[in-house]
Amino acid sequence: MITDYSERLVVQEVSPRDGLQIEPVWVETADKVALIDQLSLAGFSRIEAGSFVSPKAIPALRDGDEVFRGIRRQPGVIYVALVPNLKGAERALAADADELNLVMSASQTHNRANMRMSCEQSLAAFADIVALAKGTSASLNASIATTFGCPFEGAIDEDRVLAIVEAYLKLGVTGISLADTTGMANPRQVDRLVRRVLTRMSANALTLHFHNTRGLGLCNVLAAYEAGARRFDASLGGLGGCPFAPGASGNICTEDLVNLCDEVGIPTGIDLAHLLQLSRTLPALLGHELPGQVVKAGRNCDLHPTPAGLFD
Repeated sequence: MITDYSERLVVQEVSPRDGLQIEPVWVETADKVALIDQLSLAGFSRIEAGSFVSPKAIPALRDGDEVFRGIRRQPGVIYVALVPNLKGAERALAADADELNLVMSASQTHNRANMRMSCEQSLAAFADIVALAKGTSASLNASIATTFGCPFEGAIDEDRVLAIVEAYLKLGVTGISLADTTGMANPRQVDRLVRRVLTRMSANALTLHFHNTRGLGLCNVLAAYEAGARRFDASLGGLGGCPFAPGASGNICTEDLVNLCDEVGIPTGIDLAHLLQLSRTLPALLGHELPGQVVKAGRNCDLHPTPAGLFD
């Protein structure tokens, strides 16, 4: 087990895309842009700013083009777009997305529910997107949804996940994400699979995407970090979930993750105070409370005044 937590943990903020995609209220384009602009000032090096999916499939993100054109880009920040197909990739490139994120499930059932096609069809479509992006400045990341378990099929064979990793690398993508779409992962499983994947690719190209559906999100982060992973998705306030996967509650909460890292000495370069201030604006924007814990309890260093007369 690693006890030296000196290597930086990179947090990719996904609330503008994964966080907002299942919200029942419409968030105005200007509010999405303002959220991303504030996140850009918090110290993130990567922000998933939106997606280019069909407006009928995900109406909450139908303004992806306007969002990408409206944000104030900060030097050193990579702005990522989720793309489901060639048409979405064309739109994302036209909007100057820095990175395209492709998604396929390890589960055939979930892939058909999410993408309306088989895994084999998804891989074939990815080849067209790779060809389209070749020669542009955009990088490519490919995600494997339901890596750690599927709500329809149950356990996923680790060898199948490894085969998809190898297929992605053969296609020529530069990054891969392992996604725990409905929070079914446990730390021992995470440790084992991350170590196997890192025999095939470098840690700086691997992202872990955890949900806190069953309360193990941050446990799984530490397990993955100790296995050698260094890049993680998280969502401000714990927003998010997959509209095509039953029980997919929110992503791990960004401010809770950064607080954990601060407490145990893992550097992130992210301003926790700025995050907490921003997270406190979300209930008014969305009309409901959020699951983040630190925003409610405060940091350990946020002490309370001594009760009056206690030592009189």
